[in-house]
Amino acid sequence: MATSDDPAAAAPRLGRQPSTSQAELSHIALQLFIEHGFDATTIDEIAARAGIGRRTFFRYFPSKNDLPWGDFESLLDRMRAHLGSLPAELPLVDALRTAVIEFNRFPAAEVPYHRQRMDLLLNVPTLVAHSTLRYASWRQVVAEFAAERLGVPADSLQPQAIAWTYLAVSLAAYEQWLKHDDAELGELLDSAFRMLDSTFATPGASHTSDPSGPPSTRPAGL
Repeated sequence: MATSDDPAAAAPRLGRQPSTSQAELSHIALQLFIEHGFDATTIDEIAARAGIGRRTFFRYFPSKNDLPWGDFESLLDRMRAHLGSLPAELPLVDALRTAVIEFNRFPAAEVPYHRQRMDLLLNVPTLVAHSTLRYASWRQVVAEFAAERLGVPADSLQPQAIAWTYLAVSLAAYEQWLKHDDAELGELLDSAFRMLDSTFATPGASHTSDPSGPPSTRPAGL
């Protein structure tokens, strides 16, 4: 039930129906960011365009900075579940490559929004700083999976290095994607990860790892 201190619920609206999902609200915000710039757009303007009150806005997102990320936590849960469903015999690099590509797969109708979203996240200083928290959550999913495969703690060097590397390669692929309107994101990610594997693979190097000693050229299972 709406309370009297929520002006948005005080009277029925004409025109646009209230937004009822994180995805809708994120799309509306992205459009306003394009029209007016991220810093110049206020939460009140986003709420008004969505047909909701300010208090209702905060039921969907804790801040304006979180809007471009949409329902990121649900995507991370799906990525974690996808990794967990992969066969144990699948090499680690192949498992991570397929999972990251799947994580970044979107319906065709969502692609234009995702381009706008990533352009903001990679180029707006306020969002670049805020993104550190989100990237840390993403890296943790990768590190936990790698650690389980390698039989080492998730906060040890190898899984953390793998997580940072996969994030960096993903962002490099995204930068190329944003430069070329006809580029296909999945193909760029696949190419980048395969290039990473071939670049750092040393012929004849051991694929085993001793957690108590220096890491091998490629961690066990890759």
